[in-house]
Amino acid sequence: MPPVPPNIADLMQLFVSNTPGLVYQFILQADGTVSFPYLSEGCAALLGLPAAELQQHPERFLELIVPEDRQGYLDAMHASARALTGWNWEGRIWVQEYGDQKWINLRSTPRALPSPPGSVHWEGIMTNITASKLEQLEVTRSRARLAELTAHIERVKEQERTRIAREIHDDLGGNLTAIKMALMMLTQRLPPDEPQLAERAAYVDALVDRTIDAVHRIALDLRPTMLDFGLVAALEWQSGEFEKQNGISCAFSSSGTDIELDVDRATALFRIFQEALTNIAKHARASQVTVRLARQDQHVVLDIADNGVGIAEDDRKKPGSFGLRGMNERARALGGTMTLSDAAGGGTRVCIKIGLDAPPAAIMQPATETGNLSQ
Repeated sequence: MPPVPPNIADLMQLFVSNTPGLVYQFILQADGTVSFPYLSEGCAALLGLPAAELQQHPERFLELIVPEDRQGYLDAMHASARALTGWNWEGRIWVQEYGDQKWINLRSTPRALPSPPGSVHWEGIMTNITASKLEQLEVTRSRARLAELTAHIERVKEQERTRIAREIHDDLGGNLTAIKMALMMLTQRLPPDEPQLAERAAYVDALVDRTIDAVHRIALDLRPTMLDFGLVAALEWQSGEFEKQNGISCAFSSSGTDIELDVDRATALFRIFQEALTNIAKHARASQVTVRLARQDQHVVLDIADNGVGIAEDDRKKPGSFGLRGMNERARALGGTMTLSDAAGGGTRVCIKIGLDAPPAAIMQPATETGNLSQ
């Protein structure tokens, strides 16, 4: 005799019993009362309550949710009921039987009931997502700690650069100036009938001049003194230096004569600007750069646009694209964002936005990298 095929009900029961989590039906009446017409056998394992007990006291489910997450649960439920769209919620519950807190995910599909009007019926599944949620939270915490460490390292680096720049300027610069003055006095006392000594003295004098210029340049590279006069002055100076050194027109404008930022954030924003200009000079093949610094409500916005050839999508994703990555991380460490987009008429537009009072190393959403800034 051939085997008797199982009926649909048996197949559905077999499917539900092998589904991880809790399969359920949930009804919200027009008067706000709730019920669970169906709960699968996974109820006790997930919620620590027998299905019959939860069906008899459906309000117990809301009591299981930790107080901080209850409003989010109710908001998601009512939003799904109003729009008859999928209900997707995740939150924490406290399972008294195990003395443990769990993260659960609830996914269900609603349909309106004909009677009484305004009632909604959901069918869905609840699953235990504790392990994956804890991993996600640990990744978030690790990223926060890494961003905080990165911001701290950058601050220490800038402080060290400032110290070295001042020592070079004050000590070496002062010594070289003294040498030049002493050399001038010696040159004036050279015998007129010794032209070779005069030539050697002129050579040493020129060497001292070149060394003074090198000391000045190195000190400026370490920390531009224009930062002492404010962010606007520093960006305007850097724009002029970029134009002189690269032959690329660089127009700078600002919405005010100065924008108040603490030293750390002003320096970090200045470094992002330097990196953006370096990328343009190396890769963009641009002939014009437009820079705009503005205060918008409680934010500072730095906008840099060029008319270059842009950057391909593959280039932006290259493992060695440390220029873009560094700019992005600096912006994140400032509690802000960096976005890349196509500039009007071609080229790239880089926009950095930070809060005037944003905490350092704030964790933001990843910046959107679209456009054509070079790597």
